[in-house]
Amino acid sequence: MIARHSFRAMGTDIECLLDAEPGDGFAAVEAEFVRLEALLSRFQPDSELSRLNAAGELVAGPELLEVTRLALAARERTGGLFDPAVHDAVVAAGYDRSFELLADDGRHAEAARCGGRIEVEGATIRLEPGTRLDLGGIAKGYAVDRVVELLAPHGPCLVNAGGDLAVAGGSWPVAIEGTGLTLALDSGALATSGRDRRRWLLGGEELHHLVDPATGRPAVTDVMRATVVAASAAEAEVLAKVAFLTGSVDAPHVLVRADGRVVVGGGLA
Repeated sequence: MIARHSFRAMGTDIECLLDAEPGDGFAAVEAEFVRLEALLSRFQPDSELSRLNAAGELVAGPELLEVTRLALAARERTGGLFDPAVHDAVVAAGYDRSFELLADDGRHAEAARCGGRIEVEGATIRLEPGTRLDLGGIAKGYAVDRVVELLAPHGPCLVNAGGDLAVAGGSWPVAIEGTGLTLALDSGALATSGRDRRRWLLGGEELHHLVDPATGRPAVTDVMRATVVAASAAEAEVLAKVAFLTGSVDAPHVLVRADGRVVVGGGLA
Protein backbone atom coordinates (compact mmCIF):
# COMPACT_ATOMS: atom_id res chain seq x y z
CA MET A 1 0.00 0.00 0.00
CA ILE A 2 1.54 3.30 -1.13
CA ALA A 3 1.13 6.12 1.39
CA ARG A 4 0.60 9.57 -0.16
CA HIS A 5 0.96 13.10 1.15
CA SER A 6 0.37 16.36 -0.74
CA PHE A 7 0.84 19.99 0.20
CA ARG A 8 1.88 23.28 -1.35
CA ALA A 9 5.27 24.96 -0.98
CA MET A 10 7.76 26.89 -3.11
CA GLY A 11 4.93 28.07 -5.34
CA THR A 12 4.02 24.57 -6.50
CA ASP A 13 2.22 21.38 -5.53
CA ILE A 14 4.33 18.81 -3.68
CA GLU A 15 3.48 15.11 -3.76
CA CYS A 16 5.22 12.47 -1.66
CA LEU A 17 4.82 8.72 -2.14
CA LEU A 18 6.15 6.14 0.30
CA ASP A 19 5.98 2.36 0.02
CA ALA A 20 5.87 1.94 3.81
CA GLU A 21 4.21 3.30 6.90
CA PRO A 22 5.12 7.01 6.96
CA GLY A 23 5.44 7.52 10.72
CA ASP A 24 6.63 11.11 11.09
CA GLY A 25 8.30 11.09 7.65
CA PHE A 26 5.72 13.19 5.82
CA ALA A 27 5.64 15.79 8.59
CA ALA A 28 9.44 16.10 8.41
CA VAL A 29 9.32 16.50 4.63
CA GLU A 30 6.72 19.25 4.76
CA ALA A 31 8.57 21.09 7.52
CA GLU A 32 11.82 20.94 5.54
CA PHE A 33 10.22 22.37 2.40
CA VAL A 34 8.76 25.24 4.43
CA ARG A 35 12.10 25.88 6.14
CA LEU A 36 14.06 25.93 2.88
CA GLU A 37 11.50 28.17 1.20
CA ALA A 38 11.88 30.67 4.04
CA LEU A 39 15.63 30.76 3.37
CA LEU A 40 15.79 30.62 -0.45
CA SER A 41 12.67 32.35 -1.81
CA ARG A 42 13.04 35.64 -3.69
CA PHE A 43 9.39 36.39 -2.88
CA GLN A 44 9.82 36.48 0.90
CA PRO A 45 11.44 39.81 1.80
CA ASP A 46 13.01 38.46 5.00
CA SER A 47 14.54 35.34 3.40
CA GLU A 48 18.31 34.97 3.37
CA LEU A 49 18.29 35.25 -0.41
CA SER A 50 16.28 38.49 -0.33
CA ARG A 51 18.62 39.95 2.26
CA LEU A 52 21.61 39.02 0.10
CA ASN A 53 20.01 40.61 -2.96
CA ALA A 54 19.22 43.78 -1.01
CA ALA A 55 22.64 44.18 0.63
CA GLY A 56 24.88 42.71 -2.07
CA GLU A 57 26.90 40.84 0.57
CA LEU A 58 25.93 38.37 3.27
CA VAL A 59 27.47 35.85 5.62
CA ALA A 60 25.23 33.02 4.48
CA GLY A 61 23.87 29.99 6.24
CA PRO A 62 24.81 26.52 4.98
CA GLU A 63 21.80 26.06 2.68
CA LEU A 64 22.09 29.36 0.80
CA LEU A 65 25.84 28.83 0.58
CA GLU A 66 25.46 25.33 -0.84
CA VAL A 67 22.79 26.27 -3.40
CA THR A 68 24.81 29.30 -4.52
CA ARG A 69 27.88 27.11 -5.00
CA LEU A 70 25.83 24.58 -6.97
CA ALA A 71 24.48 27.38 -9.16
CA LEU A 72 27.93 28.87 -9.78
CA ALA A 73 29.37 25.47 -10.71
CA ALA A 74 26.45 24.96 -13.11
CA ARG A 75 27.01 28.39 -14.65
CA GLU A 76 30.66 27.53 -15.23
CA ARG A 77 30.16 24.13 -16.84
CA THR A 78 27.23 25.24 -19.04
CA GLY A 79 29.06 28.30 -20.34
CA GLY A 80 26.45 30.60 -18.79
CA LEU A 81 23.39 28.87 -20.24
CA PHE A 82 22.35 28.24 -16.65
CA ASP A 83 22.79 31.51 -14.75
CA PRO A 84 21.55 32.31 -11.23
CA ALA A 85 21.95 36.06 -11.91
CA VAL A 86 18.69 36.34 -13.90
CA HIS A 87 16.66 37.93 -11.10
CA ASP A 88 16.34 41.35 -12.73
CA ALA A 89 15.54 39.85 -16.13
CA VAL A 90 12.70 37.77 -14.68
CA VAL A 91 11.36 40.81 -12.81
CA ALA A 92 11.66 42.99 -15.95
CA ALA A 93 9.56 40.41 -17.78
CA GLY A 94 6.81 40.92 -15.18
CA TYR A 95 7.44 37.98 -12.84
CA ASP A 96 7.87 40.25 -9.84
CA ARG A 97 5.54 38.51 -7.39
CA SER A 98 4.21 35.02 -6.71
CA PHE A 99 2.88 33.52 -9.91
CA GLU A 100 -0.76 33.37 -8.81
CA LEU A 101 -0.69 37.17 -8.22
CA LEU A 102 0.56 38.14 -11.69
CA ALA A 103 -1.62 40.45 -13.78
CA ASP A 104 -1.10 42.50 -16.95
CA ASP A 105 -0.56 46.06 -15.71
CA GLY A 106 0.11 47.50 -19.17
CA ARG A 107 3.90 47.68 -18.86
CA HIS A 108 6.10 46.33 -21.62
CA ALA A 109 8.80 43.77 -20.94
CA GLU A 110 12.36 45.05 -20.92
CA ALA A 111 15.62 43.18 -21.31
CA ALA A 112 17.89 43.15 -18.26
CA ARG A 113 21.53 42.32 -17.76
CA CYS A 114 22.45 38.82 -16.66
CA GLY A 115 25.81 37.29 -15.82
CA GLY A 116 27.01 39.58 -13.01
CA ARG A 117 29.97 38.59 -10.89
CA ILE A 118 29.24 36.41 -7.84
CA GLU A 119 31.97 35.64 -5.32
CA VAL A 120 31.98 33.13 -2.49
CA GLU A 121 34.69 33.49 0.13
CA GLY A 122 34.28 31.24 3.14
CA ALA A 123 30.68 31.73 4.19
CA THR A 124 30.43 35.19 2.61
CA ILE A 125 28.62 35.71 -0.70
CA ARG A 126 29.30 38.96 -2.59
CA LEU A 127 27.37 40.19 -5.59
CA GLU A 128 28.63 42.67 -8.15
CA PRO A 129 26.61 45.92 -7.86
CA GLY A 130 23.40 45.56 -9.85
CA THR A 131 23.45 41.75 -9.62
CA ARG A 132 20.70 39.82 -7.85
CA LEU A 133 20.08 36.09 -7.69
CA ASP A 134 17.05 33.99 -8.56
CA LEU A 135 17.67 30.47 -7.27
CA GLY A 136 14.09 29.28 -7.79
CA GLY A 137 14.61 26.21 -9.99
CA ILE A 138 17.84 24.90 -8.54
CA ALA A 139 16.62 25.61 -4.99
CA LYS A 140 13.52 23.52 -5.69
CA GLY A 141 15.67 20.68 -6.99
CA TYR A 142 17.96 20.98 -3.98
CA ALA A 143 14.94 20.80 -1.66
CA VAL A 144 13.66 17.67 -3.40
CA ASP A 145 17.07 16.02 -2.98
CA ARG A 146 17.14 16.97 0.71
CA VAL A 147 13.68 15.65 1.54
CA VAL A 148 14.21 12.37 -0.32
CA GLU A 149 17.17 11.82 2.01
CA LEU A 150 14.83 12.46 4.95
CA LEU A 151 12.13 10.11 3.67
CA ALA A 152 14.30 7.26 2.35
CA PRO A 153 15.02 5.71 5.80
CA HIS A 154 11.26 5.07 6.10
CA GLY A 155 11.15 3.05 2.86
CA PRO A 156 11.16 3.34 -0.94
CA CYS A 157 9.94 6.82 -1.82
CA LEU A 158 9.27 9.41 -4.52
CA VAL A 159 9.02 13.19 -4.06
CA ASN A 160 7.64 15.38 -6.84
CA ALA A 161 7.74 19.19 -6.60
CA GLY A 162 5.97 20.47 -9.69
CA GLY A 163 7.99 18.30 -12.06
CA ASP A 164 11.23 18.19 -10.08
CA LEU A 165 11.19 14.59 -8.95
CA ALA A 166 13.57 12.24 -7.15
CA VAL A 167 13.28 8.67 -5.94
CA ALA A 168 15.07 6.34 -3.55
CA GLY A 169 14.49 2.60 -3.53
CA GLY A 170 11.91 0.63 -5.46
CA SER A 171 10.98 1.17 -9.10
CA TRP A 172 8.65 4.05 -9.93
CA PRO A 173 6.80 4.54 -13.25
CA VAL A 174 6.92 8.23 -14.16
CA ALA A 175 4.72 9.49 -16.99
CA ILE A 176 6.17 12.30 -19.13
CA GLU A 177 3.31 14.72 -19.70
CA GLY A 178 2.08 15.14 -23.25
CA THR A 179 4.27 12.40 -24.72
CA GLY A 180 2.60 9.07 -24.00
CA LEU A 181 5.93 7.94 -22.54
CA THR A 182 6.53 6.41 -19.11
CA LEU A 183 10.00 6.05 -17.59
CA ALA A 184 10.84 3.45 -14.94
CA LEU A 185 12.94 5.30 -12.36
CA ASP A 186 14.66 3.27 -9.64
CA SER A 187 17.22 5.88 -8.59
CA GLY A 188 18.15 9.48 -9.26
CA ALA A 189 15.87 12.23 -10.44
CA LEU A 190 14.31 14.08 -13.31
CA ALA A 191 13.24 17.68 -13.89
CA THR A 192 11.18 19.47 -16.51
CA SER A 193 11.62 23.01 -17.83
CA GLY A 194 8.88 24.39 -20.04
CA ARG A 195 7.07 27.49 -21.22
CA ASP A 196 3.59 26.01 -21.31
CA ARG A 197 2.62 26.57 -17.67
CA ARG A 198 4.28 29.59 -16.07
CA ARG A 199 3.28 32.15 -18.67
CA TRP A 200 1.49 35.47 -18.45
CA LEU A 201 0.62 38.63 -20.38
CA LEU A 202 2.53 41.89 -20.00
CA GLY A 203 1.64 44.81 -22.24
CA GLY A 204 -0.32 42.31 -24.33
CA GLU A 205 2.76 40.13 -24.91
CA GLU A 206 2.74 36.50 -23.76
CA LEU A 207 5.86 35.78 -21.70
CA HIS A 208 7.29 32.94 -19.63
CA HIS A 209 9.78 32.53 -16.77
CA LEU A 210 12.71 30.85 -18.56
CA VAL A 211 15.17 33.62 -19.35
CA ASP A 212 17.89 33.33 -21.98
CA PRO A 213 20.94 34.85 -20.22
CA ALA A 214 22.32 35.92 -23.62
CA THR A 215 19.38 38.25 -24.27
CA GLY A 216 18.06 39.01 -20.77
CA ARG A 217 14.54 38.17 -21.96
CA PRO A 218 12.29 35.08 -21.91
CA ALA A 219 13.88 32.58 -24.28
CA VAL A 220 12.66 32.19 -27.85
CA THR A 221 12.96 28.50 -28.73
CA ASP A 222 11.03 25.82 -30.59
CA VAL A 223 11.16 23.63 -27.47
CA MET A 224 7.94 23.72 -25.48
CA ARG A 225 9.09 21.43 -22.67
CA ALA A 226 12.31 19.58 -21.81
CA THR A 227 12.57 16.69 -19.33
CA VAL A 228 16.00 15.41 -18.29
CA VAL A 229 17.10 12.48 -16.08
CA ALA A 230 20.13 12.99 -13.81
CA ALA A 231 21.67 11.77 -10.57
CA SER A 232 20.02 14.54 -8.52
CA ALA A 233 17.05 16.86 -8.92
CA ALA A 234 19.32 19.91 -8.66
CA GLU A 235 21.45 18.64 -11.55
CA ALA A 236 18.37 17.66 -13.57
CA GLU A 237 17.10 21.25 -13.15
CA VAL A 238 20.31 22.62 -14.64
CA LEU A 239 20.29 20.20 -17.57
CA ALA A 240 16.58 20.73 -18.29
CA LYS A 241 17.21 24.48 -18.64
CA VAL A 242 20.10 23.79 -21.04
CA ALA A 243 17.93 21.38 -23.06
CA PHE A 244 15.13 23.93 -23.20
CA LEU A 245 17.44 26.67 -24.51
CA THR A 246 19.47 24.60 -26.96
CA GLY A 247 17.32 21.60 -27.89
CA SER A 248 20.13 19.25 -26.92
CA VAL A 249 21.87 17.95 -23.80
CA ASP A 250 24.32 15.17 -22.98
CA ALA A 251 21.95 13.28 -20.69
CA PRO A 252 18.80 11.15 -21.07
CA HIS A 253 16.06 13.54 -22.17
CA VAL A 254 12.64 13.96 -23.73
CA LEU A 255 11.80 17.14 -25.64
CA VAL A 256 8.36 18.31 -26.71
CA ARG A 257 8.65 20.71 -29.65
CA ALA A 258 6.23 23.59 -30.21
CA ASP A 259 4.68 21.68 -33.12
CA GLY A 260 3.94 18.72 -30.84
CA ARG A 261 6.80 16.47 -31.99
CA VAL A 262 8.39 14.37 -29.25
CA VAL A 263 12.17 13.87 -29.40
CA VAL A 264 13.88 11.24 -27.24
CA GLY A 265 17.65 11.21 -26.77
CA GLY A 266 20.63 10.68 -24.51
CA GLY A 267 20.27 6.91 -24.38
CA LEU A 268 16.53 6.69 -23.74
CA ALA A 269 14.75 4.23 -26.00
